[in-house]
Amino acid sequence: MTFRLNNLATSSLEISLDEKEADLRSCIAGYGSLIVAYSGGVDSTFLAAVSHDVLGQNSLAVTSRSPSVAPEELEAAADLAQTLGWRHLIVDTNEINDPKYLANDARRCFFCKTELYTHLEKVSAEYSITKVANGANVDDMGDYRPGMEAAKNFEVVSPLVQSGMTKKDIRQLSLKMDLPTWDKPAQPCLSSRIPYGTSVSIDALTKIGKAERGLRDLGFDVVRVRHYGEVGRVEIPLDDFERFELLRGDAESAVLGAGYEIMELDPKGFKSGGLNATLGLLGTKMG
Repeated sequence: MTFRLNNLATSSLEISLDEKEADLRSCIAGYGSLIVAYSGGVDSTFLAAVSHDVLGQNSLAVTSRSPSVAPEELEAAADLAQTLGWRHLIVDTNEINDPKYLANDARRCFFCKTELYTHLEKVSAEYSITKVANGANVDDMGDYRPGMEAAKNFEVVSPLVQSGMTKKDIRQLSLKMDLPTWDKPAQPCLSSRIPYGTSVSIDALTKIGKAERGLRDLGFDVVRVRHYGEVGRVEIPLDDFERFELLRGDAESAVLGAGYEIMELDPKGFKSGGLNATLGLLGTKMG
């Protein structure tokens, strides 16, 4: 009897997910043409894939190239778009030249997204595309995300939110579509590793990116290197601590080789959005 009830629950969940997917496809079809702000992460990859399925050549995935994006992330996003046959464009954004962005207060993401959406607005006009969309999902609505304010200012749509998609839904449907990003860990911009109030700089972003790349090469897929001047504070899941100790020498070489003088391991483990906690903000997905 329990087994049958579980089957019924699963069936109900699948129907619900099918309905959400149908709503999403209907929503996208209604736009006629769409630009997807595509970073290569789970959400934007799924949205770009569905948009391509529905709209074909009337869908355009656009990726930002800037010092705050790890080069390997940009390369992976471009490679996947090419493999899947999408129309894809890379635009150079210049948030690093904005003093308000460099000041790195709690609204940093607002200034970054404003820069991005300014470019996407121009692309939209140039390519005669009706709407610009981001990959925000329902789970994001409970987080502190000033970037969503920028989206509102530019009338950027959020189809995943409109169709009620959660992160779990998106991962499930990504797996169904054979997207390689279905289980990809979150990878927010490198600036999110710098404490609020500490200026963003290309030097800091370069150190962070190089240190994290070295640690991922050691097999730590979920990792953050928080930037505290000459100290690179490593955050990994608690389950990885034992393996980290076995590889501590190699890990230290990776972090110091990136330009830090000292490597620390945060004893509390990985905390997504950890820097928001210093502001007393609800930040569960930002970093």
